[in-house]
Formats: sequence, structure tokens, C-alpha cells
Amino acid sequence: MLNLKLIGIDTYRDNVAFLARNCEQYRPEEYQAFKKIEVKCGNTRLLAQLLLVDDESIVGVNQLGLSEQAFRRLGLEEGASVTIAPAEPPRSLDHLRKKIHGHTLDNKQIEEIIGDIASYRYSEMEIAAFLVSSAGFMTTSEMLALTKAMSQAGNRLQWKSPIIVDKHCIGGIPGNRTSMIVVPIVAAHGLPIPKTSSRAITSPAGTADTMEVLARIDLSMHEMKEVVEQCHGCLVWGGHVNLSPADDVLISVERPLSIDTREQMVASIMSKKMSAGSTHLLIDIPVGPSAKIRSHGDAMRLRKLFEYVGSQVGLHVEITVTDGSQPIGNGIGPVLEARDVMAVLRDDPDAPADLREKSLQIAGTLLENDPALRGGSGYKRALQLLTSGEALRTMERIIEAQGPTKTPSCLGELTKDILAPEDGIVTSIDCYRLARITRLAGAPMDKGAGIDLFKKVDDRVVKGEPLYRIHACFKSDYVFSTKYAEEGDGYTIGENL
Repeated sequence: MLNLKLIGIDTYRDNVAFLARNCEQYRPEEYQAFKKIEVKCGNTRLLAQLLLVDDESIVGVNQLGLSEQAFRRLGLEEGASVTIAPAEPPRSLDHLRKKIHGHTLDNKQIEEIIGDIASYRYSEMEIAAFLVSSAGFMTTSEMLALTKAMSQAGNRLQWKSPIIVDKHCIGGIPGNRTSMIVVPIVAAHGLPIPKTSSRAITSPAGTADTMEVLARIDLSMHEMKEVVEQCHGCLVWGGHVNLSPADDVLISVERPLSIDTREQMVASIMSKKMSAGSTHLLIDIPVGPSAKIRSHGDAMRLRKLFEYVGSQVGLHVEITVTDGSQPIGNGIGPVLEARDVMAVLRDDPDAPADLREKSLQIAGTLLENDPALRGGSGYKRALQLLTSGEALRTMERIIEAQGPTKTPSCLGELTKDILAPEDGIVTSIDCYRLARITRLAGAPMDKGAGIDLFKKVDDRVVKGEPLYRIHACFKSDYVFSTKYAEEGDGYTIGENL
């Protein structure tokens, strides 16, 4: 028996175990040959990668250390007695090998692969092999099986109301924080909209990152349900309520590899919405030259996939194709995006018109799912709820119910204005480049890092006039972001007409 010890090391998603090289009960060199070990205590088991330690101040000769993630997942108290054994390779690896060789997998095989991924039985190399082989060829039946398997692997929320509305944007457009405006509008009307959102992985901010500027987002399932009962809506981090956890694991590997096929995107989004208990879902597909989807033809193909899965799993899906040619709103980065959101909810005359209008359109479409609302009057009702202040009051109730943030975030004080190189008209803005500049400035880790936009497409500019202002919180981030912006500001300026 070994005594369990918490090692204060963040190993991201991986389970890591630490064993003293001079351990008295096991021969560590024998275990080091195995890719993983199994930690056991009664019926409680955990797979983990093993690292050997020479410093007894870290792990004693009769101890087994676990990283923060592994310790939390095992769920035992520090000092508990555990044993270790070589871990058997996941049986579903046989299915993965078939997929690598071009075979089509059946529902059961995909379910077993996803079950092992959700249980952290796959290494990153094995996950990457599954993603790459699936990206090369995936049938619609496999896509549907993948969606169902991911939705069944974690928690599933259930609600009393027969209608649960939700919305999701496929991403790729900086500043597109419509969810934080749509949720309070729809909730103010009385339609339940329990919004679970993600943190950013490669973008400057996810909805969860921006909402965290205003309120606590790491709610439990019980707390989340209480907020929805009180306010008809919430804006929380989906990762904390363990909805479709296999999807979170897959995303952590596919994003660095830039794997984002239509089939995997649809399975990812739809599995999360099924797990969240949604009945009516609106999908926003922005189309633009630097967006994820760059043509209306591709948007229509993606739409068909969403509609097909929705019809097979009993989820009513509506698709809206929107302008993705430039950032939405005036700010990119959590603090600046939260500023824009609250300006719209306050019905401030200086609030970003594009963010306001897009949010109203989406909210209006969702409100049309209310049988008591006359057809075609959704937009008018959304506008009424916004201009009357009811949406703002609902947002304030949601913030209070979730818990206002205890440490206010301030805008980064290290700033640099990026100036127009010539006179003319802004003809295009590269969303990807501006997102990259914002990430280099420190967002979303630093909530106050970001870009404040002064000019949008069709605006007239004069040489030397600021196009946007970079905000950073740390000198190194400031240097990285400003240098990258100087190499290419992301703006195209045409001649005066």
C-alpha cells in the first residue's frame, strides 16, 4: 500500500502519478516501461502516466503523488491507501486501428472509443490518430454515432419546461458576444435558456471568459439549475458541469493540430446541446474571407449536417447565416467585450450597432419558439425587452444569482495605437490576424488585454489616424503583440471614392 499525496502541479488534462525511484514496495523501473499505471483503492480506479522522482521532499518512499487533476478525479482524501498496477491498453484501440486503415466504424465501436477517451485512457498520440483518421473520412452515420456517444459520456441536464432554447455560434469572429445579450433578453421574456459556454482555446475570448469579468461561471449542476429557476437563464462554463467531457478532451488535441472538419464540428456542438437538455437550438454560421466558413456554399453544406443530426436526435435546429467579414462590436478581449455587452444592455446610444442588431435578430428568432407569441413578432418583442431595461435587469439578476466577480478586471495599461498608413477607406479587416494580435497581448488569460477598435469596414481614415489600440498587462505580451501588429495590422485600405 502507498499513501496518497497531492502534488501541486497543473498537468492540464493529463493524469500524472509520481513515485519515488527508491520506493520500498514497488520496483519503479519495471513500471516505467509501461505507458500508464492504474491507481486502485477498492472499486475506485484511475489511469495515470507515471513519473519517477529522486527528491524525497516531493514524494516519500511509501507515497504515491498525484497531480492536481488526477487527485481531483480520483476523489480520495490525502493519505488514503492505494495500490498500483500496470494499466491494460484500452480494448477500443482495435477499433481505432480499423479506422486508421479506412474502415467505417459502427455505433458500438465509436461508443467504446469515446468512453475510453472520456475516461482518460487514451494518450494524446492515440487521440490525434483518431481525429486525423476521422478527418480523412467520416460517414454521416459515424458522425451521428459520434454525436450520441459524446452526449452520453458525461452528465445530462433535465428541465421541467417542455421548451428549452439555446444558441451557438461556430466561432471565428472576434468580439461576437451575442450570447451575453441574447440570454437576458430571452430570459426576460420567460423562455428558459440555460447557456453553457466554453472558454477560449485559440480565440481571444470565449463567452465564459467574458462573462467571468462580471460574474462567477464555475457553477455546479445544482447551482446552475437554481439560477435558471430564479432567472430563466444563466451563462456558465460548460466544462465545470461535465457536459460531453470527451468533446473537451478531443478539442484540446484537435485545436493545436488545426483539425476542424465539418463532421467533427457538428458532433462537438450537437453533443453539448443534447447534454444541456436543449429542445430548440439556433446555430449562427458567420461567413467571411477570414472566418471559419468562407463561402455560402460551404455554409449550406454545414447547415444540412446540423439539420440532419437534429432530426435524428429530436432537437429542433434553426440555422442563421451571418456576416463574418469583420469583428463584431468595438472591443476584442474579455474586458472590452464585457464593456460592449453592457453598453448594449443599457441601450447606450454609443453601443456597437452591429452587436446590438445581431443580438436582437437572434433573440427575436429564439422568441418565436414561444407558442404564446404571435408569429413574426419575435424581433419586436426582443427590442421591447431591450429598450425597456427589462433585459438589463434580468442580466443583473443573473449576475447576482451566479455571484458577482470578487476581483474586478481592469483594462491593460500598456497601450499602443496602430495607425493608418495612408488615406482611404477600410475595405477589409482580417479577423484571424486581429485575434492573433489580441492573444499575443495576453487575452484571454489576462482579462484586460485586448484591442479597442476605432475603425470598421467602410470607414474613412486619414494617414496617421488610429485604427485600433492594443491593451496589454505585461511588458513581454505588449512587445509580442505590438511587433506582430507592426508586421501586419490586419487592415486593408482602399483609395478614396
